[in-house]
Amino acid sequence: MSKAESGKKKGGRYLNDREKKFDLSRITPSDELQFFIEHFWIVEWDPERPLYKQQIPADLSVQLIFEKNNTWIWGVATGMFKRPLKGKGKIVGIKFRPGGFYPFFRSSVSTITDGILAFDEVFGEDISRLEKEILTPDSNQKSIARAARFLENNLPEKDERVKKINDIIDTVIKNSRLIRIEQLVERLDMSRRSLRRLFKWYVGIPPEWIIKRSRLHEVANMIAEEQQGMDWTELALKLGYADQSYFIKDFKSVVGETPIEYARSIKMS
Repeated sequence: MSKAESGKKKGGRYLNDREKKFDLSRITPSDELQFFIEHFWIVEWDPERPLYKQQIPADLSVQLIFEKNNTWIWGVATGMFKRPLKGKGKIVGIKFRPGGFYPFFRSSVSTITDGILAFDEVFGEDISRLEKEILTPDSNQKSIARAARFLENNLPEKDERVKKINDIIDTVIKNSRLIRIEQLVERLDMSRRSLRRLFKWYVGIPPEWIIKRSRLHEVANMIAEEQQGMDWTELALKLGYADQSYFIKDFKSVVGETPIEYARSIKMS
């Protein structure tokens, strides 16, 4: 029903670094679940490895994270944050597609952005029993099979707005010259107000933030591939920043380091 993914994303320095500290697996969901979720993931760590502060980047997705006595639904994260990993542990996560959590929640997803939501506010199953079934199996395959069965038992009706949202996000990602919302609404033939309302309710963040994040991720990839120094002022202007300091601030909020710090750490890795 699913396939493990071990490949690393382009420009993914943080992924490379994390995998030295703990074991991370991503598993593709069944066709039935792919409308709602991107993938399952599992993180495992043990006492033989030193205390590590996991860096979790800004992301577009709501996540349901199963951990012993600590299961929560995490809203979209608009900035980098850190989580200490110590002792021995295992986490099983479900990463929803942008907009994919709304059909389960049926309320504005913006209400949990940069926050958490109790499991029982959305799902009616016994969380203690579910944690045991998902976290204790002796194989990742069994853990994911149980997590998938939980989702399949709670599937809502498909909402075609979820597909529309992901098509819009793909448009943003694939068009590097798209740096302002005015360009996007013109391309979509949709009012700014309607677009913002759609993303507020279904994704939890405004479309402007998604545009900014996509362009800053492109910059991170450019830095990773660039052999010579980069002109930060010129790059900031191309991205629509009138002030370089705002560009640096936004880059750090998404990536976790300033452009210069990131370039330096790339060379050292």
